[in-house]
Amino acid sequence: MRRRYVPKGLPSSRGIAPHIVKHLPHCIALCSAIALLTACSNVANSGLPLTTRDAMLSMLATSGAGKIKHVVYIVQENRSFDNLFQGYPGADTVASGETSKGKTIQLQPVKLSVQYEIDHSVDAMFAACRGTGKLPGTKCRMDGFNLEFLYGGPLHGQYAYVPHAETKPYFDMAHEWVLADRMFASQLDESFVAHQYIIAAQAHRSADIPNSFWGCEGGITDIVPTLTQKRTFGNSQRACFNYPTLGDELDHAGLSWRYYTTSYKRPIAGFWSGYQAVHHIFYGPDWAKDIIMPQKRFFKDIAAGQLATFTWITPICVNSDHIACGGGFGPSWVTALVNAIGTSKFWDTTAVFVQWDDWGGLYDHVPPPHRGFDGLGFRVPLLMISPYAKKNYVSHAQYETTSVLRRRRFRPASAYRCRPARHLSGRRLLQLCAEAAAVHTDQSAERAGVLFAAAARRRTHPRRPVVLFGIDRQARRLLAFEVRARVL
Repeated sequence: MRRRYVPKGLPSSRGIAPHIVKHLPHCIALCSAIALLTACSNVANSGLPLTTRDAMLSMLATSGAGKIKHVVYIVQENRSFDNLFQGYPGADTVASGETSKGKTIQLQPVKLSVQYEIDHSVDAMFAACRGTGKLPGTKCRMDGFNLEFLYGGPLHGQYAYVPHAETKPYFDMAHEWVLADRMFASQLDESFVAHQYIIAAQAHRSADIPNSFWGCEGGITDIVPTLTQKRTFGNSQRACFNYPTLGDELDHAGLSWRYYTTSYKRPIAGFWSGYQAVHHIFYGPDWAKDIIMPQKRFFKDIAAGQLATFTWITPICVNSDHIACGGGFGPSWVTALVNAIGTSKFWDTTAVFVQWDDWGGLYDHVPPPHRGFDGLGFRVPLLMISPYAKKNYVSHAQYETTSVLRRRRFRPASAYRCRPARHLSGRRLLQLCAEAAAVHTDQSAERAGVLFAAAARRRTHPRRPVVLFGIDRQARRLLAFEVRARVL
């Protein structure tokens, strides 16, 4: 049975909630979280023995089956599982990592506010993996993270974890609901491709990042490399695609969706606006109707009783956990979102997923499974939240980014690389606090731009001259148009 959601705390001004929201979970194992939108009405008409059928119907009556009408997908940035949930009880984490020279390095505590950057391109993935398979990035030894280029930050900054005082809100959410410790990025590399998988379960063989806008506005010169079946770089292509997305599937089913994000004209967070790279969305009616900017409007909408069937939310730089942003408000921002949902009329019918899009160059010890030429990438955290989720449960089932999109009702087109998971089995005060966490001036973006520019001088790709728009003047001077770079 489900119990009423009771918030127990509010985010602090620095992003750490002393007591994360409590909810009231009881119930089903979140191995079935991915299937929450699928009604289980087939049980009554199945060929199961009567006693088994009755038992299953009784179980379903007290579970969340058929009760979830809304999914909220919160996208966070650039953290590996070992980095963000190091030492979490019952989860597979380690306190040290190996290097390519056979040295053991203890993972060091590095605060969310520390700004630096680590290469997390395709090449960086191959280097960190140090695999022994026929294809690069397969049969990983997971001892090459010292080979990833490091820009600023502490010595051995790849081998780090976030201090538990700062991850407490995330730990508290995990204790209340479900944490998955076998969640892998569907893609091998960084945020551009990751955000395409988040909306479309594919990226048309894209690798790394585009030259400028990360989408259709960049025109014919905004190109992105591709990967071949042998995991080598192929020809570049325009970063503007026309494949079907989950938004299209929802439109076709007559169901609503919203994508709360930053304007693509405002890097760095604008780069994470995935639908800007989908031609028929960017130039069609959905862009004005379903792409909502800025993302803080989510708090006003849900307080006004408006929540779509499927909702994506991406952060601004300072509210992200991206190491180049260094805002430190990520836990507070996620807490505010969950509080807003939990205290709304939609709590009883909503499932919330919080996923980090890629590993950000940070150490993780679990080798990713090999799933085709473009996956899987390194392990990332996933929190699964609903009134019907098991309390304090660590799921060891294998998931990937596209698992969240894989449901029978909204099953993507056959061209998608979606695979099922192994098991599918007062409010105004809250609103004001939530909005406060969302409207911090994105001062760290300027510093992030400088870090990206420094990284640009080293991370080169022979096929991609770079012009980056919208980054601060100092970064643009460093880039000077001739620099060839990856940005995230």
